[in-house]
Amino acid sequence: MFAYSYSRYGSPDVLEKIEIPTPAPKPDEVLIKVHATTVSAADWRVRSLTLPKGLGWAGRLMFGITGPRKPILGTDLSGVIEAVGDKVTQYQPGDAVIGFPGADLGAHAEFVIMPAEGKLVRKPDNISFEQAAAIPFGATTAYDFLVNKTQIKAGDTVLINGASGSVGSACVQIAKHLGAHVTAVSSGSNVQMVQQLGAERVIDYRREDVTALGANFDVVVDAVGTLPWSRAQHLIVPGGRMLLIAGKTSDIIFGALKARMKGKRMIGGVASESRDVLAAVVDLAERGVFAPVIDRCYPFDEMRAAHAHVDTGHKKGNVVVFFTGKNQSNALE
Repeated sequence: MFAYSYSRYGSPDVLEKIEIPTPAPKPDEVLIKVHATTVSAADWRVRSLTLPKGLGWAGRLMFGITGPRKPILGTDLSGVIEAVGDKVTQYQPGDAVIGFPGADLGAHAEFVIMPAEGKLVRKPDNISFEQAAAIPFGATTAYDFLVNKTQIKAGDTVLINGASGSVGSACVQIAKHLGAHVTAVSSGSNVQMVQQLGAERVIDYRREDVTALGANFDVVVDAVGTLPWSRAQHLIVPGGRMLLIAGKTSDIIFGALKARMKGKRMIGGVASESRDVLAAVVDLAERGVFAPVIDRCYPFDEMRAAHAHVDTGHKKGNVVVFFTGKNQSNALE
């Protein structure tokens, strides 16, 4: 099988298309023929080792000190079961599935092995393979922070910074579904798209200073790391919460203490990669409550170009890479 691998950190040029043996599933595993995957923000960070200032050493300890510990990237996939292990009963060859390798990576390959009891669910018939691959990374992060960690409820006022990205666009839709009043922050070119996702108001950060809005929000979400606590604290009502999905090193380490001293809460950490969360967001997608935004789709042979687009920092939603046949999705779903 073919896969994209890298042996050193850097630009998309470090990626090499290689041929390796197709793995065989163990008794409790399944072999998936991948139809589509994504290039996520996590892939960009791990490949380039681009981390918040001061955390580069932690990144090398986690991902590999002298070079990548996991040479094949890819956090999301959709595809079809090719083979199953002897103990697997819930899946059979031919089943269409959505998988979320997440931090385990490995989805930038033609075939992927996953535990049958792992982060894997059936793909609904009304969702294309490209759309399906674009669900896990952004939607599970949004759902875990908004629902599990914060318990957003109907009537809450929510500000979402970075609303046009994979996580931010999912946050807008899920918060709206929960009954929150959503104000979103994005560039002017994305205002219409974010409004269509459900935001009641969209702030163009190039034209308007978001910090001038005043203390009007129960929850402030920073999905891209450009609204640190020093600027965001004045936007949050007493007892309100800030969700730090991406941010400065000082906020990551000391944010909870800084917020508590102001009578507010900082909620951060790593999003859960549980199967239950994946199943919840796939259910929302099947019911039409959530639709992953797709910026561009690239064929497998253009994996470097897909990474290069993500590296620009200007992608809208998700960048999808498809493996077989003609891609079924239009940009900006």
